[in-house]
Amino acid sequence: MTKFSANLGFLWSELSLVDGIRAAKLAGFDAVECHWPYETPPQDVADVLEETGLVMLGLNTVCGGENEKGLSALPGREQEAREAIDQAIAYARAIDAKNIHVMAGFASGVEAQATFIENLEYACMGAKKSGITILIEPLNHYDAPGYFLTNSSHAKEIIESVGAPNLKLMYDCYHMQIMEGDLSRRLTNLLPIIGHIQIAGVPERGPPDSGEIAYTHLYKLLNNLGYSTPLGAEYRPLGSTEESLDWLAAIKGKAR
Repeated sequence: MTKFSANLGFLWSELSLVDGIRAAKLAGFDAVECHWPYETPPQDVADVLEETGLVMLGLNTVCGGENEKGLSALPGREQEAREAIDQAIAYARAIDAKNIHVMAGFASGVEAQATFIENLEYACMGAKKSGITILIEPLNHYDAPGYFLTNSSHAKEIIESVGAPNLKLMYDCYHMQIMEGDLSRRLTNLLPIIGHIQIAGVPERGPPDSGEIAYTHLYKLLNNLGYSTPLGAEYRPLGSTEESLDWLAAIKGKAR
């Protein structure tokens, strides 16, 4: 059966990270992930993960300044980018998180590409000692206009250029449906370099049983391909998170 991870950047966002993890366990999620956990002491997170038996699949590097969305592709900001990478690695190590999404930021051009590759090499080297995978994620140009990485082909090119075994693609079906479509073929072809998959309805970024993507088909496809890592539910509930979970209850065969 397909497994799911609760993205606590969007789900139970009104709760503390610790209480969000407990809520995800009660709701029947198999894992959790988050965006920026740094205001919560890592020992508190490690303790609640042990309490619930859940694993933290991943976290993000910080965005940077106001209206920024990452630092790692910004020429001239290498020191800040590497401090953010070091911070993420230390936190991930403390809570045994499996992945770190290194956010690229708003940039373009050859110099930005070279900067991103160099910072990813730095990240992969630092994360390797702790068995942590570095992820890069293309974002769509409606939600993040001007973001450095917007498609899977560019991400694949960067992954191949870095050549580190612990650098993978975070394939967010919401972003990729908007930018590329053809999800079944792309997931099949890109699976060897995918480290994590996220889901949400398109175009509103609601629950995965809303919108234009036939996720039941994709769940079956991924199961047939042998993909067993929990899928990250990174969507915006229209009301409370609990009210948005009919899709999860239906899959797990639980009445609500």
